[in-house]
Amino acid sequence: MVGLPKFIATSVVRGSEKGQSHGGVYLIDFQNQQVEQKIDWNTGEIDFTGRGWDRGLRGIEFTDQELWIAASDELFCYSPDFQLQGSYRNPYLRHCHEICRRDNLLFLTSTGFDSLLAFNLDKREFVWGLYLSRDGQNWVGQPFDPLTRGGPPFTNSYHINMVWVDADGIYLSGLNTEALLAVSAEFEVRTFCSLPRGCHNARPFRDGVLFNDTGSDVVRFVSRSGGSTAVSVPSFDPDTLEYRGVDDSKIARQGFGRGLCVIDDQHIAAGSSPSTIAIIDIAQGRRLTAVNLTLDIRNAVHGLECWPADWP
Repeated sequence: MVGLPKFIATSVVRGSEKGQSHGGVYLIDFQNQQVEQKIDWNTGEIDFTGRGWDRGLRGIEFTDQELWIAASDELFCYSPDFQLQGSYRNPYLRHCHEICRRDNLLFLTSTGFDSLLAFNLDKREFVWGLYLSRDGQNWVGQPFDPLTRGGPPFTNSYHINMVWVDADGIYLSGLNTEALLAVSAEFEVRTFCSLPRGCHNARPFRDGVLFNDTGSDVVRFVSRSGGSTAVSVPSFDPDTLEYRGVDDSKIARQGFGRGLCVIDDQHIAAGSSPSTIAIIDIAQGRRLTAVNLTLDIRNAVHGLECWPADWP
């Protein structure tokens, strides 16, 4: 395949200690075979009570001349040359994973609160929240004001880690939802389709759904017509991996698929650990090429997007 765009990826590092890197931001140029690390995330304000919660940088989005990157509980705004322009916090933003923009709203998953938050890019403030719960077999969406007290409890029952917004509405999923959920303008929540437990990056694609089937170590596309495609994520000789066994939670492992973006109707880019970006022809069901950023088993891709074509 020719004419690949550049990609931007964020990573998280599990099991790192104070003073060490907890991930970073990378620009990946497949055409010129170049990788540049633009940000090394080594802040001293990270919560060390858990191995993965607050490590690294997460979701990525763009406006005309701004790059937005989420950390666990803070939203950062950068210029195209990675100069920090501002940062924004909210009491209901915790353990954020992915973000998605639609018009002047930026939607963020607040995993710790089983919620979505909306950030107004014109006003530069959080303006809307939606708490997800269940009533028996039915999903319930409860809107709340993120600028006032009385919002949802800190629960993390569903581990919401993905949001996708398009002309048809808002979609979200989590490790424990076992479904891609669709949210209407009236905040009604319905099941768009079922999903395997533990998947990442689920979103509507063509006539079906595309996602990282993380538990099966594959990227999967399932069509409503009944067809499906699964492509294995890259793997490496275990003897070449660095920091094996450092994470006794067993979360830091090779083949952990997370990070996904669509290039066109046929091609996608997918992330995995140790931090690797693969280009996949999902129509033919095969991996075309891949680049490995590090063999550190703790270092895993999180966010992944195509770099804007008109940016340097």
